[in-house]
Amino acid sequence: MAITIKMAIAACGTTSNPSKMPGKGTSTPAAKCITGTKLRAVPGSVCEDCYAHERGAYAWTNVKPALENRWTLVMASQENPEPWIAGMVKLIWNQEYFRWHDSGDLQGAWHFANILEVARRTPHVKHWIPTREYRMVTDYVGDIPSNIAIRLSAHMVNGAPPTALGYPTSTVVTDGSHNCHANIQWAKGTKGHCSGMNTSTGQWEDCRKCWDTTNANTAYPKH
Repeated sequence: MAITIKMAIAACGTTSNPSKMPGKGTSTPAAKCITGTKLRAVPGSVCEDCYAHERGAYAWTNVKPALENRWTLVMASQENPEPWIAGMVKLIWNQEYFRWHDSGDLQGAWHFANILEVARRTPHVKHWIPTREYRMVTDYVGDIPSNIAIRLSAHMVNGAPPTALGYPTSTVVTDGSHNCHANIQWAKGTKGHCSGMNTSTGQWEDCRKCWDTTNANTAYPKH
């Protein structure tokens, strides 16, 4: 029996709609981050001033239950992964780009494996998953689908990227050396997006660095 959208949402929750992304995403509560929760207590860490921890849209009363529901369904997929995997495939089938965890992070190597299976079943979709859970990634044994960019995120602001593990990385910097342009002054209505009209050049720019596995490091400005 073919899975319906209603069945997919029951299995894995709704998708998220991060405003600057060129597609949908999925998010869970930042409070459920494993490494991130520890880093919130570390001065100078990227997580010390987490944008997704009780701030902005993530604190809205209509958003928080959706975050919690997605996390609950992710955890249930540890014992029975197929409904969650099939549900995610159904929900993102018509996407060109998909971001994993605009809030939240991996919950275990099993969670990482489930995400990779979603990527395998959606070979036409470009996936991007940033994570601070290095061990959960390196503990995985198996092939990595070519349509997913796994970015290991540096823990500290202005810290060195974790390049030794062999995956693309991301950093947060304050010295103006960032190569993420989402926060530059686009034309009105497009500032803060991965696409927009650059008012200094008059050119429309579509940036997909985060999904590009040949881009060794994406450096974000601290915000």
